[in-house]
Amino acid sequence: MMKSGIDQQALIDLFANASAQQTAQLRGAVFNATMGALQGRELSLKNIRSVLGTVAQAASAGAAKNPLPNVDAEALLDNAVSGMDDALLKAVEANRVALQQFVDKGVDLRETQLKNALADMDKFEDALLGTLKKSAAAAGDPMAGPWASVLEKLNLSGTQTGLKASGATEQLSAQMAQMQSAMRETRAASLRAAQTLAESYTALVSGVLIGMADAMRQGTPAKKTKK
Repeated sequence: MMKSGIDQQALIDLFANASAQQTAQLRGAVFNATMGALQGRELSLKNIRSVLGTVAQAASAGAAKNPLPNVDAEALLDNAVSGMDDALLKAVEANRVALQQFVDKGVDLRETQLKNALADMDKFEDALLGTLKKSAAAAGDPMAGPWASVLEKLNLSGTQTGLKASGATEQLSAQMAQMQSAMRETRAASLRAAQTLAESYTALVSGVLIGMADAMRQGTPAKKTKK
């Protein structure tokens, strides 16, 4: 069963058969599955939500089927969420690097497309949390309790994705503000230089004209008086 480029059945089987000692390995498996689905497609919020929703549903379905008595369903979901968070960190970094190149070239991040990209990057955490809440609501018993605990922890601590995205957004915005300030200062300096030059030119021209006028007056022969 494939959805959003993800083998859901493989993920379901992985969570359904995970032992208590294997829960940490789930994080890497979820990371790889999420990254594989995100690569090669536009990193839009719509695509990200689709991929995260598919992964979360598979993890939840698999955890619900796990028959082993020593396996903690909450731990299974924690690792699934961590794997998705790790993948989104890579997505944030990819966006940051791309936007940084535009900033370095002096492109204004207020341009519509870049402004939207910056705003979307800051919403990656919301996309993750919103998707997880939908998955939790659809899971039903016996996964309602484990999902509630996972979401409660996320609401308290946030995600690494949110922290990274917030820092990247602040950094890029600050750099853009500094660049705009520098540009304004450069324009102001150019204006001052032009004004000074204009004033010097005016003074020079005035002096030349005055000198020419004096020379003309001095060189004019006196009028003969009538006898």
